[in-house]
Amino acid sequence: MAGNYLSDIHNTNYEDDYLKIKLNSDNLINITGRETESLNGRWNFGADWYDTCRRAKWFKEIRSNHEGELQPLDWDWEAWDRIKVPAAWNTERKELSYFEGSGIYTRTFRYIRRRKDERLFLRFEGSAYRTSVFLNKTFIGTHDGASTPFNVDISDIAEIDNRIVITVDARRSPERIPMDNTDWYNYGGIYRDVLLVRTPKIHIKDWFIRLAPDSGYSKIRADISVSGKEDEDITGTVRLTIKELNIDADIPVVNGTARSDITVKENMLNLWSPENPKLYDAAIYFGDDIVFDRIGFREIRVSGHEILLNGKKIFLKGICVHEDHHLLGKNTNEDVIRSTIRDLKELNGNYLRLAHYPHDMRFARIADEEGVLLWEEIPVYWAVAFNNPDTYADAENQLSELVLRDRNRASVILWSVGNENADTEDRYAFMSNLVKKARELDDSRLVSAACLLDHKELVIRDRLADNLDVIGINEYYGWYDPDFEKLPKILSNSNPGKPVLICEFGACARSGQRGTEHDLFTEDKQKKLYEQQIAVFRKCKFIAGITPWILYDFRCPRRLHRYQEGYNRKGLIDADRKTRKLAFYTLQNFYKEI
Repeated sequence: MAGNYLSDIHNTNYEDDYLKIKLNSDNLINITGRETESLNGRWNFGADWYDTCRRAKWFKEIRSNHEGELQPLDWDWEAWDRIKVPAAWNTERKELSYFEGSGIYTRTFRYIRRRKDERLFLRFEGSAYRTSVFLNKTFIGTHDGASTPFNVDISDIAEIDNRIVITVDARRSPERIPMDNTDWYNYGGIYRDVLLVRTPKIHIKDWFIRLAPDSGYSKIRADISVSGKEDEDITGTVRLTIKELNIDADIPVVNGTARSDITVKENMLNLWSPENPKLYDAAIYFGDDIVFDRIGFREIRVSGHEILLNGKKIFLKGICVHEDHHLLGKNTNEDVIRSTIRDLKELNGNYLRLAHYPHDMRFARIADEEGVLLWEEIPVYWAVAFNNPDTYADAENQLSELVLRDRNRASVILWSVGNENADTEDRYAFMSNLVKKARELDDSRLVSAACLLDHKELVIRDRLADNLDVIGINEYYGWYDPDFEKLPKILSNSNPGKPVLICEFGACARSGQRGTEHDLFTEDKQKKLYEQQIAVFRKCKFIAGITPWILYDFRCPRRLHRYQEGYNRKGLIDADRKTRKLAFYTLQNFYKEI
């Protein structure tokens, strides 16, 4: 009989309702330099194995039927145990170590307006993977992507006392970015900050301040957007000040946007570099709103086989790093980030590849201060669904949110749109469009991808390379392919016409495991491979930098060898982030010589 069933049991398409309102880069506001209020702390949490909160609409808190009779409930917010936010749930409870379902977070908060026309935004810095937001029994929207920020305007829904309910779905899926098959641990939950952000009704939404291209380091370009209600055309004047550069400029705003190239007095601008990480304090004003940022000015470009920083050739002395900690999981903090940078500098390095997804926003800000160059990427990893329009939309949105978040950071010199993808027609179209999007959002950086080699013809060959500023290649000769002599042949056979970065090479070594240079999983074998690789790199003119795989051992459930035990052991430092392996010092000496 029609209607004579429980929709939460029989409706297999229940999730469609929660995909009608997408929280994406169109909604994103830049919160750098803004006052925020943290919602971090202890939240009530339930492991919702069957996603019943969304199926049965628990967030509506319907406690009685149409006749007013109380109903038995399957949820009890305040009786649930509490869990830490931010944190990956995998590290918070032993029984959730490999949980990949849907988790429910809930708490209350009090909100008192400070001004009549105030706007209130709810901000998430990272929540893995599909996050649906409910406030005061109302569905707000859904965000896809584990590692990029998103926010939602809750001004019209927030009350003095508020109940917030968040469902986070950590399932792996072939249609998601990344796909279901990866080489790292699938952490779930709200693992980065949750914030409240207050702005005036008409507020500064975003800004992008950098050297004007081809200006000879004499002009600064500012793009600033102002936002309010959709039905309003915003005009007026935005003011930009950088006192140390004697900049105090009024820029006209037309339809919510402003652009100006501002001339800097000769010899006044101190360019940012690893040796001189100079940052300038900038302030932007519009109406009752003001935001602050600290910005470094530098130029990164390519010329032939060389990468030029501020017009000078630079070799990128790097290492890859995962956002994985033996105690914190995918969560991090300022101390961990600064410790990572200290380890890089102990290697005599100047560059990090932040693999394989956007890392915490604090990383680029601290790298700005410390003078470290960064490659940042999105997890278009291995065999994603390149022919699926929804998968592309997910990838483009994650790229957009990353670029918008970090394009004012001088330390970030490379956007990567993917890693180790087979060269198919669908993949070529997919990633070519991502390259275009990166350039559309940012005209001041290089675009790359970690490409595959032609292992049959032994040459650097990937159609995507023609669209990239820098070619990244991953190769594991001497490890996965024992025939190391293929590597010098590939380099000798290739003439890429642009810089090449060796994004990955390496070998697994269990810390403390010794043997001959031919014994797999020993520090001796790893050290020998580094010596062989470095000897080849020295002879190749078009290699502009390297990031061996990897700085620290990290969790990976697919690694089940007796010397791995659930970890990828290619780190130069053990998972304890203290114990150095022999190859650490081999790379350290190479970088010291350059």
